[in-house]
Amino acid sequence: MPCSGFIGSSPSFRAVLEKIDAVANAGCAVLLWGETGTGKEVLAHAIHDRSCRRHNNFVALNCAAVPASLLESELFGHEKGAYTGAIAATVGRFQCADRGTLFLDEIGDLSRELQPKLLRVLQEQQFERLGGGRTTQVDVRVIAATSRNLKQMVHERQFRADLYYRLCVFPIELPPLRDRKDDIPALVEHFVAQFAERYHKRIDNLPETIMLALQGYDWPGNVRELQNFVERAIVMNSDAALRSLIAELKRRDSGGSSGRTLFDAERAHIRATLRDTKWVVGGPRGAAAKLGLPRSTLIAKMRKLGIARSQGFLETELPNHEMASQCG
Repeated sequence: MPCSGFIGSSPSFRAVLEKIDAVANAGCAVLLWGETGTGKEVLAHAIHDRSCRRHNNFVALNCAAVPASLLESELFGHEKGAYTGAIAATVGRFQCADRGTLFLDEIGDLSRELQPKLLRVLQEQQFERLGGGRTTQVDVRVIAATSRNLKQMVHERQFRADLYYRLCVFPIELPPLRDRKDDIPALVEHFVAQFAERYHKRIDNLPETIMLALQGYDWPGNVRELQNFVERAIVMNSDAALRSLIAELKRRDSGGSSGRTLFDAERAHIRATLRDTKWVVGGPRGAAAKLGLPRSTLIAKMRKLGIARSQGFLETELPNHEMASQCG
């Protein structure tokens, strides 16, 4: 993997990491585009940490989290008395990030009034504080991020084309988690270790059926949603709680996605395991042991998922009469 410290080896994620390595020391503006929860700020930190600016400040500002009336002051600072309540001069984020990196998250929420002022800073590397007349010179690398379609916003005149092209010198599109499902086991393992240590829990490996269920869900909240799911599972820390959380994912799954639903994924995996064990359910070589489930739990799952052989019964290592009474 070209970038160390990241979790994921899928082709789409490797392509992102290669772009990060390529642009880190270039010093140009970077635009990160991706759905919410794909890790845009994490990757912005990675670009900064691999650049020659890494010994200086990394400053972050979420443009959607600050009221429009205060955003100019947050970016450029203000002088005392610049507006009602400005009782002292304040340094803005651009000045704080001098010789370092400024990460502007949700740049698509920047108002039309502020866009030309940001464009000037990007072009000239200078600005005036709100309420002041003195020009301040800075050396700041800007990494912007958005979950919105800026091209469409430019077309609809909601975002300035000149600012878009100034920000989009080096665009990087982050893949959603549903397009890198092979990375889910490694992500889950990392989050389990992280939260088990934080909450002082001892966690065994998750059963393969659970992992397959996690890979079968589309994760609209992406890595952040997966992280939150694992944290809840660790806090609750019981088989019943984990089954409840998996059931919650099933309820969220609309079934209209391009991939399999959790129901389909779990059913297919259990059937494949049964075929591998020649439909033996119990015993050390049976499907229940391979799946990490109690025999009774597997039988209950098979009934719930409608899994049965054409003969109408399930083979186990029990005598036929006992098998018939328990699996009926």
